Amino acid sequence: MKLYLVRHGEAEPKELNPDCPLSGRGRKEAETVARFLGDCGVRIARINHSGKTRAAQTARIMAGVVAPGQEIERMEGLRPMDPVRGVADLVGRLSKDTMLVGHMPFMSKLASELVTGGDTWDIVMFDTCSLVCLERTESGGWIILWAINPRMSQNM
Repeated sequence: MKLYLVRHGEAEPKELNPDCPLSGRGRKEAETVARFLGDCGVRIARINHSGKTRAAQTARIMAGVVAPGQEIERMEGLRPMDPVRGVADLVGRLSKDTMLVGHMPFMSKLASELVTGGDTWDIVMFDTCSLVCLERTESGGWIILWAINPRMSQNM
């Protein structure tokens, strides 16, 4: 099973819009990464997001390419400062490829928790709309298969 961890695209500043939706650049970032995933043949059975507007918008853009026809759902526990243990336990029980769209520092801490067993190591950097693909091993642990950001996918 693969787990795709995605940080939302660039958002509008809170001063311009308190809801912090994706900026024009943020939409383009999400479209670029989604297009790259689609070109690679990635298909995802389940997409969850934090419920914040920018994460939901990013999830919808991704779903249009890698999970057509699938519903995207809000998931508790994906907000920026939420503890990661509950989500780590949940994804350990999933059997289908899943994408989680959330925020920093949560996404970095979740990747660390899954790979190292603790959430204090900075094992991966999540720029806006960066994605890390993890795979669950036969022993139940997780490994990082690859990572990408919008600037890399434009050059491929």
